[in-house]
Amino acid sequence: MERMKGSVPRTNKRRNPRALPLPSGARLRDFQRRLLTWFDHRKRALPWRETSDPYRIWISEVMLQQTRVAAVLPYYHRFLKRFPTVRALARAPEESVLEAWAGLGYYSRARNLQRAAQEIVSKHHGKFPKTLDEALALPGVGHYTAAAVLSLAYSVPLAVLDGNVARVIARLSATRGDVREPAKWRGLQAAADALLPPAAIGTPGAWNQSLMELGATVCTPRAPACPECPISRFCHARAQGLQNEIPQKRTKPAPVAVRLAAAVLLDPQRRTLLVLPNDRAAGALFSRMWQFPAVPAATMGAEAALRRHLRDTLGIEPAECLALPATRHTVTFRRITLLPFLIPVDELPAPWQAGDARGENTQLPLEEVESRPASSATKKIARAGLRGTDISVCPSVPRSQN
Repeated sequence: MERMKGSVPRTNKRRNPRALPLPSGARLRDFQRRLLTWFDHRKRALPWRETSDPYRIWISEVMLQQTRVAAVLPYYHRFLKRFPTVRALARAPEESVLEAWAGLGYYSRARNLQRAAQEIVSKHHGKFPKTLDEALALPGVGHYTAAAVLSLAYSVPLAVLDGNVARVIARLSATRGDVREPAKWRGLQAAADALLPPAAIGTPGAWNQSLMELGATVCTPRAPACPECPISRFCHARAQGLQNEIPQKRTKPAPVAVRLAAAVLLDPQRRTLLVLPNDRAAGALFSRMWQFPAVPAATMGAEAALRRHLRDTLGIEPAECLALPATRHTVTFRRITLLPFLIPVDELPAPWQAGDARGENTQLPLEEVESRPASSATKKIARAGLRGTDISVCPSVPRSQN
């Protein structure tokens, strides 16, 4: 269930934006009651709906950003078992947090989550703050996350706007064009504010969840189930036969092909070397996590590019670079070909000193890479390295991969 962040302008929540035709007066109250009744009977049983604990709600909202509910569920349970409180998360080693997050992707979310937990403990006595300004000051917390946690946990009257809610409101009001354009997004946020019911009709948390649930299960991106929609009678897009055209489909960037050569250094004890570069660009394809020494290989042969990279960064002049089978990997619009090389060494490079401009490095058995907090690309390279060691380091392994 995709989460898209939008602004939460502090406007009169009862004023309808002139550009968006929304129900008002008695029709608005009928609209609100119909949707809340539907949600009460049709909502999915999800663990974060069974609690008012702001910590657990916050964890779920961060995990659900850009990630489907089905994928989040097992991670949510495991993460909370490992870090049951905000204090447990705040004091945990970062490596443990990243390890628990491994597989969810977008690892900056996990880092920001822990940084925010540390601020909650140090500045807010271990409780997620109850005001919008204080919530927005936390690392990684934008308007959507703040509004979601505050409305669900504390019943603060804030309307959320994510991808699902934006789609429902765009169809409801027959809003054409790209809803992600800043001006349109602000208009949709103002519309969400205007639709928020008073306490006599429903709580802000139930209302926000009802809109998100409708977008996730009925008013879906493709083939919306209009006959099942409890508010279809209010929908301008359906009245005009535009429900399959609104919102406008987003143009995806063209795929970019990337070739990446990676070094699986291996000493006589079967230990290898992982690095954590300081340069953010160098770690972009590895989620800023532990990785094998790697370099783009676009303008020259993969082996030649890797040899130069190892010489410049680690001072290594390998006698052999044994090419392993290439593997494919995709990150957003990048189509990556991973070109791993198994490189026998008598001794691994010494650990870099704290503050080294290159970042950090660590030595560990090759078999342990899979259990470390590393990106899926790094784990694919490790598996290729393990397969290479199974057939032994011998001249029969191909010598080049250009």
